[in-house]
Amino acid sequence: MEIYPAVDILDGRCVQLVQGRPEAATVYGDPAAWAHRWLDQGADGLHVVNLDGAFGRARKNADLIRAFTRDTETFVELGGGIRSVEDAAGWLDAGVDRVIVSTQAVREPEIVRTLSDEFGGERVMAGIDARAGEVMIEGWERPAGSYLSWAERFESLGAGSLLYTNVDVEGLQQGVAIEPVAELLRRVKVPVVVSGGISSPGDVAALRKAGAVGAVLGSALYAGKVRLSEAMEVAHANE
Repeated sequence: MEIYPAVDILDGRCVQLVQGRPEAATVYGDPAAWAHRWLDQGADGLHVVNLDGAFGRARKNADLIRAFTRDTETFVELGGGIRSVEDAAGWLDAGVDRVIVSTQAVREPEIVRTLSDEFGGERVMAGIDARAGEVMIEGWERPAGSYLSWAERFESLGAGSLLYTNVDVEGLQQGVAIEPVAELLRRVKVPVVVSGGISSPGDVAALRKAGAVGAVLGSALYAGKVRLSEAMEVAHANE
């Protein structure tokens, strides 16, 4: 199992949100510095989110993200504001290893097939942001149907992996909800990375036991509630 620290970028700064709300942002400073800090501590890769893109300002932060992506030799997955094949291709050509397509994948599911055919499924991750079992799109404002049905559809369209974010617990630092993760893993065969609520080594252990291939650490990591070394020790145990 792999651990991906989140580097969420809003207006050029590394931040962590609560429940996806920009007005609830805690600012942590220079995104590149945080990226290098987590890599120096042995992270398996980075989970980068262009939050300005997610809120409709797709070009903001692009140069900053490209710069530190080029500077690192680690695995980078990126989401936020990818609204077209051209957006995704631009990031993949800039050195991002895997793009995460969420809202646009629901609006236009064939984008998943197009990207998978062109770049390979391993470079295309479909985002499943769910609240109370329903996929939420457009900044987690609009429900769009069963998260399980969408997961199966994205798998059939060629997505090489899924990012499941439980919006109900995201940013609250109160632990994961395992049952929705377990149900998702029973329904699909592609690798699933989990985000939302991961706040202790025990959460990582539970996700690993359920069969998740990766976990994104965000608010709890930045707040010091969980240490990267602790999470990685559990994730890599007996490997």
